[in-house]
Amino acid sequence: MPNQSPLIPHVVKHFKEFHYGVNWTWANLNETLNDITWDEATHQIPPLHTILALTYHIHYYYVVATKVLKGGPLVGSDKVSFDHPEVESEADWQALITEIFAQADTFISELSQMDEQTLWNQFGSDGKYGDYYRNIMGTLEHGHYHLGQIVIIKKLLRYPSS
Repeated sequence: MPNQSPLIPHVVKHFKEFHYGVNWTWANLNETLNDITWDEATHQIPPLHTILALTYHIHYYYVVATKVLKGGPLVGSDKVSFDHPEVESEADWQALITEIFAQADTFISELSQMDEQTLWNQFGSDGKYGDYYRNIMGTLEHGHYHLGQIVIIKKLLRYPSS
């Protein structure tokens, strides 16, 4: 029996840690968003994006990538990736968070079922974005980048300068 590569389980572990556990950045999306209120999520410190916009933006790319992992076409646009739904209450904010983590779980599940050879296949129909591996890891790097922004904005909101 040939040795099965541990690459897929390692990649899956990184995504789980980004969302729910300890990783090299010592920040994860669940813990960071856990105590953010609707008021904080929607409060803008110009010229920065809101926590809501950044959270939705991270989510947007998981939705796009999940469709591809399920065998669908690559359909997405940077132009609309910050176009979040209206969030007008704490209940709306909590519902969006629930949706975001459900989508993340679906993405992680699809990823965990992937054959490693697929990682080296073209992502999308035109090859413009490279292979699956580049896009999957790019999604993770992108998430960490914006998670860092969310952490900083959260601190700015809670500890404004005098």
